[in-house]
Amino acid sequence: MTRQAGPATPEPGLPDALLAVRAGEGDEDAFADLVRRHSRNLLMLATHLLGDPRDAEEAVQDAFVSAWRRLPEFRHRAAFSTWMYRITVNRCLNARRHRLPPLPLDAVPDPATEEPRSSPSRAVEQNAAVAALATALGELDADQRACWILREVHGLPYAEIAYVTGTREETVRGRLFRARRSLKEAMAPWR
Repeated sequence: MTRQAGPATPEPGLPDALLAVRAGEGDEDAFADLVRRHSRNLLMLATHLLGDPRDAEEAVQDAFVSAWRRLPEFRHRAAFSTWMYRITVNRCLNARRHRLPPLPLDAVPDPATEEPRSSPSRAVEQNAAVAALATALGELDADQRACWILREVHGLPYAEIAYVTGTREETVRGRLFRARRSLKEAMAPWR
């Protein structure tokens, strides 16, 4: 039996590094596998940084387009996921710099509670606490907010956050310290 030559579909268990090499050589299936693996986490990151799911989707799509174009330049100094975090954070920070001012919080409807058994008063309290945290996060400068989200939401170590944000670990630690202090002060009434 003779098998026809053609692009092989990447196996789901292949490591990111190998898929990135293949994608850098033009293998669209390998890149599609990387997109499937990482889009959810990147979308969550972008949503936290931008606050708007549509803006987040656009930023992640732009990040993947940029990554596809730049894959031949990718030198594997960091993991593919870390490289993608960096591209996505940069896209989000650029989007925040160029966007219109956000709507006031009272103009945005509160999200519905997901737990049907919760009491209305508990749901109101939870929504108010979430809104207070969103406000406090929004008042952080963009660099502090990015570091806090990468650490507290995505669990990245300091070295990876430094790579993603293009700074040193000491800078990351300082930004996280200031972000945590600001959030602690802002959330003090909710303890």
